[in-house]
Amino acid sequence: MLGGLGDVTRDAWDRLVATGSPFVEWSWLATLEDSGAASEARGWRPHHFALWEGTRLVGACPAYVKSHSDGEFVFDHGWAAGAARGGIAYYPKLLVAVPFTPVTGERFLAADTDRPGATEALAAALEDTCRRERLSSVHVNFCRPQDAEALVARGWLRRSGYQYHWTNAGFRSFDEYLASLRSKRRNQVRRERRELTAQGVEITVYAGGDIPDALFPRMFELYRRTVAELPWGRQYLDRRFFTLARDRLRDRLCFVVARQGGQIIAGTFNVEKGDTLYGRYWGTLRSLRHLHFNVCYYAAIEYAIARGLARFEPGGGISSTCAASILVRPRASTSSATRGCVRRWRTSSRASGLPSRARSSGWTSGPRSGVTAPARMTSDGCGIASEHLALQLLSNVQGGNRECPGSQ
Repeated sequence: MLGGLGDVTRDAWDRLVATGSPFVEWSWLATLEDSGAASEARGWRPHHFALWEGTRLVGACPAYVKSHSDGEFVFDHGWAAGAARGGIAYYPKLLVAVPFTPVTGERFLAADTDRPGATEALAAALEDTCRRERLSSVHVNFCRPQDAEALVARGWLRRSGYQYHWTNAGFRSFDEYLASLRSKRRNQVRRERRELTAQGVEITVYAGGDIPDALFPRMFELYRRTVAELPWGRQYLDRRFFTLARDRLRDRLCFVVARQGGQIIAGTFNVEKGDTLYGRYWGTLRSLRHLHFNVCYYAAIEYAIARGLARFEPGGGISSTCAASILVRPRASTSSATRGCVRRWRTSSRASGLPSRARSSGWTSGPRSGVTAPARMTSDGCGIASEHLALQLLSNVQGGNRECPGSQ
């Protein structure tokens, strides 16, 4: 177990990441920890797993002991509420994920030649830790399909959701991309870009070493003010994160900045690696018609085409009204109880009438583990309930407690 990314060298960790997701790289995770965003004080206690062969790091996964479910983008609050009604402690739980980042990527890190064995060893360690430390459950969020399959084979349950991703069909220019759209959508995009220009707004893209130092504190202010104005907003990052990002992450970053009258009024914080651009944070000081779509989507797609990138992932909060110009890609995910514990719970629940409650809350019988999530669920990840939680569920059912944990 590692109490933080500082317990392992950057080179050793990043050798396992290689060409994988930028969000599991040492610098990104360490910046979240060192800025205080992913810390025990904020309900994210680092509890990373490392697999060693002698002195060589051969496998790892970023993990956190959570005292809440905020910042995960997998909404299991229904399970927490159901557990509370049954007198069961849902927290702490164990989570394998990148904090505040609903982006699919590697969760079990290893070289390709070591991956199958490392994945099995790390999954077994997660299950053992969950039971030994009496945590309610362990979840692996936004994992790759092959990681999900490996967990399902061990008795974990799957639940899947969807994100909208734009893919490059070999476009040589933004106009060529527009030509691939239906005429109504094509004309709409052109009109929105013209109208924003008519309002005196100019959009500039800065990437890597071309990002001025002065943009980092400005980007934080845009992010902070926008989150504060949203009734459901949560400010997970503070100024310290953006300062460290300037020093550690600049080579991976791409800022899209909108100016009006020479003043910065909006911007997006994007991350680029390999053939993919990832949209992460957006902020604005003014409410202008078409500003959001131009800065968040159109400018990013135009940049991706100019760079020859294959894919743009705008993020988990993209509006469905923008779906006409991007493609839907399913993302693998699971969340569950262990197969043996679920079977015992189902057997006992038949006598107390709980299956009807389970059906009404969206859970159905499944061929492998007894309970599966219905297609309407949109959370992503893998999870396994501990023996401790399952035994408490069993005890409550046998004792006549008819409350069962609900699903989203």
